[in-house]
Amino acid sequence: MDLEKFAKLDAEVLGVSGDSLETHKRFSDKYGITFPMISDETKSIRDAYGFDRITYIIDKTGVIHFIQKGVPENSEILRELKKVNRTS
Repeated sequence: MDLEKFAKLDAEVLGVSGDSLETHKRFSDKYGITFPMISDETKSIRDAYGFDRITYIIDKTGVIHFIQKGVPENSEILRELKKVNRTS
């Protein structure tokens, strides 16, 4: 999944859904996911950012630099991260 490339750009990948922690654990175990999964059972994150498969690039100060519905190719995310790093 290019997690090392993201880390070199000082980025962290998070998964968020309304599923329970136990469901996240089973999903992560089944698919070998090693990045953090956040359980949004209260729907507070969904209320703040929207409900759907949406990719965000948010800098350390909380500014959103990139939004795309769905999951873009890793190469596109890496390109956008490089832009954020140049402007930060």
